[in-house]
Amino acid sequence: MSTATTATDTNGYVDNSTPSWLRPKNYQMAGTHPDNKILFLDVNILDSTGREPYMGDVLIEGERITKVGSVPERTTLVNNPKVRVINGRGRTLMSGLGDAHVHLSWNGGDMVKLGNMGVEEHTLLTARSALAYLESGYTMCFGAASAKDRLDVVIRDAINAGDIPGPRYLANGMEMARRDGELEAGITVFADGPEEMREVIKHHIALGVDNIKLSMSGDAICDDRSAEDCYFTDEETAACVDEAHKAGKLVCAHARARDSVTMCVKHGVDVIYHASFIDDEGMDMLDKAKDKHWVAPAIHILYATLYEAADFGFSQTKAEQRGYKRELETCIKALKEMKRRGIKVLPGGDYGFAWTPHGTYARDLEHFVKLIDFTPMEAIQAATTGVAELFMRSHELGKILPGYYADCILVDGNPLEDITVLQDHDKLNVIVINGRVHKVSPAEWHTPPVMGQDGNRHVIVPDFPEVKKQWQFKFQD
Repeated sequence: MSTATTATDTNGYVDNSTPSWLRPKNYQMAGTHPDNKILFLDVNILDSTGREPYMGDVLIEGERITKVGSVPERTTLVNNPKVRVINGRGRTLMSGLGDAHVHLSWNGGDMVKLGNMGVEEHTLLTARSALAYLESGYTMCFGAASAKDRLDVVIRDAINAGDIPGPRYLANGMEMARRDGELEAGITVFADGPEEMREVIKHHIALGVDNIKLSMSGDAICDDRSAEDCYFTDEETAACVDEAHKAGKLVCAHARARDSVTMCVKHGVDVIYHASFIDDEGMDMLDKAKDKHWVAPAIHILYATLYEAADFGFSQTKAEQRGYKRELETCIKALKEMKRRGIKVLPGGDYGFAWTPHGTYARDLEHFVKLIDFTPMEAIQAATTGVAELFMRSHELGKILPGYYADCILVDGNPLEDITVLQDHDKLNVIVINGRVHKVSPAEWHTPPVMGQDGNRHVIVPDFPEVKKQWQFKFQD
């Protein structure tokens, strides 16, 4: 196998921890004209480098950002009718957000029915979820499992072809579980033992997935699948990682139980979901290998199940009886320790269930700040530069810097002062992906010109040398 490669972004960040054979495909998005130009004027630039925001202009040409801060040809560009000019008026321009735990094909309701949903309807549902992510300001999504074999792959390819709107996406197949360890049978593919698991992974690779999902532990929502139970063996976990990595595919795992987390670290599972019951030994192992792993705790599913599921028939009392309060408290403690140790923790709240509906994805960022002591800047960096690193494209995604892809959002507010502003879609005034404007709010319409404005450009309200009283309307009694 080849050795690790080094990529350097324009901020000087060097990524030399990832083997070149384990990099997702660098998908290109179609549909952006190379002569496209967008100029943001007077924006508060939150560039995701850790630098404090600063006022300036940003120029986008084609698919990429070309100027940030100062745009020398500003006047010429403003007067060019072929340039789309957006007056920031001090609003925040920042990178599009990223989610590390995405289920586009979840229906926000009855999970049991997903397995029986017709593929045509299910494809439409998955496309609608992709749109919901983009409308929420998310431009990078890491697939965590698909409810049917090819749903993720088909939607990813349609987005990249420009046929449907959606974020940059790394697709997954159906999650794989042992026959005695599934969370929901209708959306699970089964395998027992290392060899059968290898065959299932080969099947998914042949479909064109980017990621492989293992369902290694139980979940408190299930009547007979405790979140502290682990169903995989060391041999099975090792075989899955080996088979996926041989094909250059990343491996993610539902791993709440202590033993499942330990196996993930021991055998090289790339993305560990939940990790609620990690113990001291597992934490030390993860700390030593922290350059090789990401943890995406999906903290919102715990929070919402405990506090916000009563209207759907799952009361707080029942949630506490199932162990959700204990798991949330245990998870928060573990995540604070991970943050202290510099372990990579990414947002992604397991959205698409009844009480974690699509479109509410930025709730995770609020939890990062209020529950696990991230600063707003750290939470935003996790959702931008952190997910870009998971995509292994940190040199061109996740920052507002020259040379980076133009995936950005103009926010009517300052998320460093109030992280919850990112949950308000009405405050996401402009959304741009790959240099194309996806959304423009009514606030961006230019006000009508007034007399004396813009050097006589406007023929219907020309510059007059003087304003005479007889030209003014006079109201008579």
